Amino acid sequence: MLQTHPNPAGLFDQGALAECIDACFECANICTSCADACLEEREHLMHFVSCIRLNLDCADICGATGRVLLRLTQPDQNVLRAQLQACLAACQACGNECERHAREMNMTHCAVCAESCRRCEQACQDLLSSLSA
Repeated sequence: MLQTHPNPAGLFDQGALAECIDACFECANICTSCADACLEEREHLMHFVSCIRLNLDCADICGATGRVLLRLTQPDQNVLRAQLQACLAACQACGNECERHAREMNMTHCAVCAESCRRCEQACQDLLSSLSA
């Protein structure tokens, strides 16, 4: 779809933009699934309250970031920069929490989520760097 847009390149390299959009939507889905999986960890549920909150915040922010990045017509660089920074921060916080649960509690779903958060964090950083350049 990006290639069919009359202004496909806009502010970003099209490949980096597509990668970031994909990473955002993947992370949103995985974080939602991780929150759901954490809810099933009934024996340890109190340990997962912060994780569930971060999962859901990250999912919402990643989804919104993906949608904002899909809009190529007359983007405001300040809005894009702020949205990418928010996504990067959410992914970092969620990834840190999930890495801790993966390491300390051997939670596989958290390991998968942490990996997705790191990919999205990197994709946002790469896109943000190209915007700042």
